[in-house]
Amino acid sequence: MQEHPHSSTATSVTPPTGTGRARRTGRLAGLAAAVAAVVGLTTLTGPGAHAADNPYERGPAPTESSIEALRGPYSVSQTSVSSLFVTGFGGGTIYYPTSTADGTFGAVVISPGFTAYESSIAWLGPRLASQGFVVFTIDTLTTLDQPDSRGRQLLSALDYLTERSSVRGRVDSSRLGVMGHSMGGGGTLEAAKDRPSLQAAIPLTPWNTDKTWPEVRTPTLIIGADGDTIAPVITHSEPFYNTLPSSLDKAYLELNGATHFTPNSNNTTIAKYSISWLKRFIDNDTRYEQFLCPLPRPSWTIEEYRGNCPHTS
Repeated sequence: MQEHPHSSTATSVTPPTGTGRARRTGRLAGLAAAVAAVVGLTTLTGPGAHAADNPYERGPAPTESSIEALRGPYSVSQTSVSSLFVTGFGGGTIYYPTSTADGTFGAVVISPGFTAYESSIAWLGPRLASQGFVVFTIDTLTTLDQPDSRGRQLLSALDYLTERSSVRGRVDSSRLGVMGHSMGGGGTLEAAKDRPSLQAAIPLTPWNTDKTWPEVRTPTLIIGADGDTIAPVITHSEPFYNTLPSSLDKAYLELNGATHFTPNSNNTTIAKYSISWLKRFIDNDTRYEQFLCPLPRPSWTIEEYRGNCPHTS
């Protein structure tokens, strides 16, 4: 941040002498001490103190409009990852905050759905990264693979991102999450089951033949759609959510007037609650708890929202 010089005017006075000078010096010293005390108190109780309590907190205090905005406070750069130079997944695109002034960031890898390519979930890259995350949208080894394969590929992409990618120095490898659409959503649950150290998981209109997930230990937000005929919520998203451990921080958001393919287009409701979930659990940023608890009420974009509040992770 560039500081701008302040303009001021100075008045010439004759300095006091003798005891008058001593009294004036004493008053000035007392005033300086009082100002210093106020400044110190402000520093201890201001935003910096809260940030010091949570070293993972990134960005300004959120508002409803800031998490619904198409772009957050960070400028974003991106780099392509060729499938020719990676193993275990099909390459993709990494989106990341351009500035390094805030240190490292949490990261999330996102998988597309059955028969789909990275382009189908690419909108999430810059939208999430501009809020203070490193985001890796990936292609898979084949468009026809199943959820267990998608789960392994999500984890392979996370390993590449944190260990070998050109932006690995920007990523905090202890603060990672996974997302995915459809078959990739089923893969998101598989990845969370296989790597309980993950901090957040967000399956988007997920599909999986496995309907029970008591093994998951990662805070999980499942997003379903009321008009989904490919992975109907009654046979997919709802049983997935219901079988997550009751002690787990979890939520179920059912989109109103939506289809299985709603996550393939820029969607403010998906973005708003995904940002809040990732911030709350990857960054441990309790400033975002206000958007998750109390539970959001049904609206023209939300058919239903379930969850456990307050969150404990």
